[in-house]
Amino acid sequence: MDGDLSSHIRHVARRGSMTRHVLIPALALLASVVTVSAQGAPDSVAVRRAAVDYIEGWYAGDAVRMERALHPELAKRIVRTDSTSSESRLSQMSALSLVQGTRYGGGNRTPREKQQKDVQILDIYRGSSSVKIVASDWIDYLHLAKWNGRWVIVNVLWELKPPAGER
Repeated sequence: MDGDLSSHIRHVARRGSMTRHVLIPALALLASVVTVSAQGAPDSVAVRRAAVDYIEGWYAGDAVRMERALHPELAKRIVRTDSTSSESRLSQMSALSLVQGTRYGGGNRTPREKQQKDVQILDIYRGSSSVKIVASDWIDYLHLAKWNGRWVIVNVLWELKPPAGER
């Protein structure tokens, strides 16, 4: 097949310089897409594993799983805006407080049938990744980093879902 592709490229390239100016960058782009996809598969699996450990660890009350997913200096933040004054404040949780909250069963209070855990990898670039998790009552936007050879969550920005009647 490579021989057929090469002869086809030579044939098309003989048609004129305009074709060459379009064809060569297009082939280079195609080659880079194929290379990135092949190299990204292990990282995609590892990023998804960290995100799943985070959300399933929370629901299961599994502090070991939660801790494995987090960088020790994680910052989990939410912006809360007062409805009467319209003033916003930033609330923050650390890795330690999230692990302890998991250990004390914070996520166990959500009935199994209501445990939503939709994980969507938004992007992976080299040692950084963004992931969206839609959970039962909130949405998390995770930033992960490849740290000491493994993917861990370093930042979470989250937002509460409105009550069911307001969705």
